[in-house]
Amino acid sequence: MSTERFIELDETYSAHNYHPLPVVAASAQGAWITDVLGDTYLDMLAGYSALNFGHGHPRLVAALTRQLSQVALTSRVVHNDQLGLFSQELAELCGKEMVLPMNTGAEAVETALKLARKWAYEKRGVAPGEAKIIVMGRNFHGRTISIVSFSSDPDASGNFAPYTPGFYWVPFGEFEVLAALVQTLAEQNQLAGVLLEPIQGEAGVILPPDGYLSQVRALCTQYQVLMMADEIQSGLGRTGFTFACDAEDVSPDVYILGKALGGGLLP
Repeated sequence: MSTERFIELDETYSAHNYHPLPVVAASAQGAWITDVLGDTYLDMLAGYSALNFGHGHPRLVAALTRQLSQVALTSRVVHNDQLGLFSQELAELCGKEMVLPMNTGAEAVETALKLARKWAYEKRGVAPGEAKIIVMGRNFHGRTISIVSFSSDPDASGNFAPYTPGFYWVPFGEFEVLAALVQTLAEQNQLAGVLLEPIQGEAGVILPPDGYLSQVRALCTQYQVLMMADEIQSGLGRTGFTFACDAEDVSPDVYILGKALGGGLLP
């Protein structure tokens, strides 16, 4: 079929939540994509970091193929001989105690929000229903109802009300504004944590001011609230560090990962 016919099928039967370039990929290897006409393109986007290791990395494809021949899926009603090994290796890579695997990045963010609220109620003694989370303006963390509820982008949040309460946003990189709000909410014993992208992705690849991540880390430590770093796009090698937070030797309380974690093969 022609490029136009493939695009026509997408436009007819697939919901219009994205607006792709007029290129129809047919195959891909490494950093290159080949379209249905045989033209090749250098993939400099890398699937918003889902393809940090390239398309069809042979070691990853081989590992997936081996596992598919053993067992592809188990429910959590039984243990799995790979889950513990995976969790141990990932926890050690992140320098954390435990991991909770999900299926998508948005689910990972939602899980972090739930974790922060539960922790605030059970460990900090926040009154029921009062836990607040501070986020950054121009953030992008996914497209679930709760996540778009704290988006400052009308394209992400428009026409999805009513929104989930409990979130405050401050301008990314403006530490004094963040510090003032953290102090206020913490002194009222309402603050669960601060959620941020170490480098904002969909806002236009916005780097924080030098020292900002270190300041946020120190602030969260001072007021005993959680620092949650969404490294779904910036993590696992995309910036030259394992995590973008490593550029300032910062260790958040919670890492939120996705995309590259699936090796370009799985969510």
